[in-house]
Amino acid sequence: MDFDVQGVSDKSPDQVKVLLAACRKENVETRAAVLELADLHPKVVDVEAYTMERAFVLIRDQLADQQDQVVAIVDIGSTMTTLSVLVDGRTVYTREQLFGGRQLTEEIQRRYGLSEEEAGLAKKQGGLPDDYEPEVLEPFKDSVVQQVTRSLQFFFSSSQYNDVDHIVLAGGVASMSGLAELIEEKLGTSASVANPFANMSISSRVNSAALANDAPALMIATGLALRSFDFDG
Repeated sequence: MDFDVQGVSDKSPDQVKVLLAACRKENVETRAAVLELADLHPKVVDVEAYTMERAFVLIRDQLADQQDQVVAIVDIGSTMTTLSVLVDGRTVYTREQLFGGRQLTEEIQRRYGLSEEEAGLAKKQGGLPDDYEPEVLEPFKDSVVQQVTRSLQFFFSSSQYNDVDHIVLAGGVASMSGLAELIEEKLGTSASVANPFANMSISSRVNSAALANDAPALMIATGLALRSFDFDG
């Protein structure tokens, strides 16, 4: 458990707002053990929603009409989809649901008799039979749209908002060609793919094309990096 004082309370000047974060001890220890195997020493464990908020600073300038915008960031990972809604850059709502790119990988395995590794590579590099796009990929994209719609409906039903100004797609699935355009078409809301590195200078030693492709999946990692190492501040 940990806490952070957020400032003076809006309701009472004699009180302060406090953010309390809690996590199962074994979840922290498992992640710390992975880092230690790589001879790295963890100094802080952060909350994903707040790392996403921190990384949003890097993509906010890419959006039009930034002031007071309600922005939905949909992070679609391997097994989990997380919706974070930010109003004027601050997180007001988060929700997780079980859905991710692994479902597409498993369908490729089942349909084409591939191993998990082979299916994962084929998903990224191509080379699958002609029926892959119409019979596997397009239905998966439709499922993504349904998940995004469902997540937003939960948000609308539990808040004062009934619309969002923009949808940002993050996570590995966000790199899928045409997905942002499909969501924009189906939901009638402008959508884009997250790229926290768009306005950064990239070292010549970095494969810029590969980085751009992986950028949506690196939003949380970027948010962690932006925290820096000033633990006493």
